[in-house]
Amino acid sequence: EEEFKWLLQEEVHAVLKQLQDILKEASHRFALPTSSSGGAIKQENFVLSTSGTDQVKGVLTLQGDALCQADVNLKMPRNNQLLHFAFREDKQWKLQQIQDARNHVNQAIYLLMNRDVNYQFKTGSEVLKLMDAVMLQLSRARNRLTTPATLTLPEIASSGLTKMFTPVLPPDILVNFYINLNKLCLTVYQLHVLQPSTTKNFKPAGGSILHNPGAMFEFGNQRYEVSHVHKVECVVPWLNDALVFFTVSLQLCQQLKDKISVFSSYWNYRPY
Repeated sequence: EEEFKWLLQEEVHAVLKQLQDILKEASHRFALPTSSSGGAIKQENFVLSTSGTDQVKGVLTLQGDALCQADVNLKMPRNNQLLHFAFREDKQWKLQQIQDARNHVNQAIYLLMNRDVNYQFKTGSEVLKLMDAVMLQLSRARNRLTTPATLTLPEIASSGLTKMFTPVLPPDILVNFYINLNKLCLTVYQLHVLQPSTTKNFKPAGGSILHNPGAMFEFGNQRYEVSHVHKVECVVPWLNDALVFFTVSLQLCQQLKDKISVFSSYWNYRPY
């Protein structure tokens, strides 16, 4: 009983403090101030690369959760023509995955701090409930970075992203940006117009993170087939840091839950 009381009054608070410190570090990774005074978020440049061909090359500029510049060269396989396109000066693309992950981290911090400094936990179930709520937010934060959205090709075609480039993207090119774990990814789809006279059996593709050559879709009264797919990516080190912080925090929460559960089961089954 004394041990359990010590656990509730001392160790729980020590773990909560540790979790707060780790998650504040994680939260800082998502908004990178240029100085300790919290000035503008610094811009970082990343070179896109792929393990396969060099059809697509480029540099992406990230500023917190915004892709503020994309400078991309695309070599067309059919005629080796080189296309160059970049974001218009007045445009930037918000990465919803980063925004959402940061919001979930901040919600977890709020849950950990949302009590009086002298508050004492009275029951194990109270701590378990708090840990479950914090773990839910952390799992959601991690899942936003590890699980990109599944999109249909018409959704990609009608996305605001296609209108951000100068020169304007040709109608047979689609692009999509997303986060996958610690990487910022760019997928370029080259399309082939399906003529009405084609004997191909038209079967529109469903939603996917990455569509393969041969995927078909209809957009603007025109039918298309994906002829080539190029995926390039760059590692974003601070996303890696954030994922490590999520893993460590989830482990700490689970360890505290396990300790509470051991005491609770002893409590429930002790002989009278």
